[in-house]
Amino acid sequence: ALFLERVAATPDAEAYRYPVPPAAGQGPDDWKSLSWAQSADRVYAIAAGLTELGIEPEQRVALASSTRVEWILADLGIMCAGGATTTIYPQTNADESAFILADSESRVLIAENAAQVAKAAEKRAELPELIKVVVIDPAGVPEGDDWVITLAELEKRGTAYLEQHPQLIKERVGAITKDQLATLIYTSGTTGRPKGVRLPHDNWSYMAKAIVSTGFLGPDDGQYLWLPLAHVFGKVLTAGQIETGHVTAVDGRVDKIIENLPVVRPTYMAAVPRIFEKVYNGVAAKAREGGAAKYRIFQWAAEVAREYAKAEQDNFRHTGNRTVPFGLAAKHKVADTLVYAKLREAFRARLRACVSGSAALAPEIGYFFAGPGVHILEGYGLTESSAASFVNPGEAYRTGTVGKPLPGTEVRIADDGGILLRGPGIMQGYHKLSDKTAEVLESDGWFHTGDIGELSPDGY
Repeated sequence: ALFLERVAATPDAEAYRYPVPPAAGQGPDDWKSLSWAQSADRVYAIAAGLTELGIEPEQRVALASSTRVEWILADLGIMCAGGATTTIYPQTNADESAFILADSESRVLIAENAAQVAKAAEKRAELPELIKVVVIDPAGVPEGDDWVITLAELEKRGTAYLEQHPQLIKERVGAITKDQLATLIYTSGTTGRPKGVRLPHDNWSYMAKAIVSTGFLGPDDGQYLWLPLAHVFGKVLTAGQIETGHVTAVDGRVDKIIENLPVVRPTYMAAVPRIFEKVYNGVAAKAREGGAAKYRIFQWAAEVAREYAKAEQDNFRHTGNRTVPFGLAAKHKVADTLVYAKLREAFRARLRACVSGSAALAPEIGYFFAGPGVHILEGYGLTESSAASFVNPGEAYRTGTVGKPLPGTEVRIADDGGILLRGPGIMQGYHKLSDKTAEVLESDGWFHTGDIGELSPDGY
């Protein structure tokens, strides 16, 4: 429903930007755009194509692909058909993929390429529920088997089906209830088979509203999305964007991040700690290559950055302003000229903040970036809580914490230090595993995260 509202509100605004590599493999990518109206044409065609294949409400359609614009269009298409998306990482092996397809009883698989199709074909005998494979990039896929069709063909069939049933999308979306299954994400447990986490439509619409209510995002923002969309952290980033209507540049190639930043010029980007560590190590290595004197200057500047960020954050906490002692400000100015300006240049001037999640960010790394003005807002959540339970508030962020709970999310610290969460972002339960669900989800809605934490007196 939020997607339909967005398309109606700003049909001509840019929704997605995506790279098209040059034919010969030489030279820079050509970036293309889709408006909200153009995105909707493709989303509705996919939804109608799946309906024509027989997909009924809550039936699962699996998606095995890296992060690319077709992933988002397919996911929205599945949901607009009333179906539910089962996410599969593209690097998952054939055995594990077959387990997820069978356990979820997925009826259709949308596969990125020949490699993903091959995994399903190898296990076809074990997957009687799987009626069709839809391939995004058909290069190298053997022809002659009508079990496999292309995404282009699905969209073509869907467009024809919509001509016969023009009210289809309105009817399918209108019939969706808040408790209807939208997404099934399998979490890899430390032991045994992964568990399917059931996330209904209400989880995502709550996330969209809650993220936007923090005031961090607006319609003029631009997101650079490279995180795996099969992961809940990547998936939640598509929700807030639909609510605000800002543009998202989509490209899952991690080796292209540094190259893409000056092209995409995002205002915010979500990442995992190892990306920030990689940038830090890269800057340090470059300084070391410049000789002993240059490396000493870098080390000194890094220390000043940390000292400055700590002083600035402490002062903001107690007085509401960011002033630092005069001597420290003077050192910071020198360090800015020598070191920080180059670091900011790598991230580009438009970047207001980065969001970090999925693992703990070392505070020393956080302070190092905060000093030069690259703000890293750390957050915390789980697949079972639709990804974002806590996030640092923009201005008042505190390095070393994961911020405050999103509006509408309750938190409690148990006697043993365990973090308990309750709110509209919490899962329905584990797919076909009521015993496992009962172990972590109380009847009054409190979810036991299995993590340890503490709350500051003011709720961080």
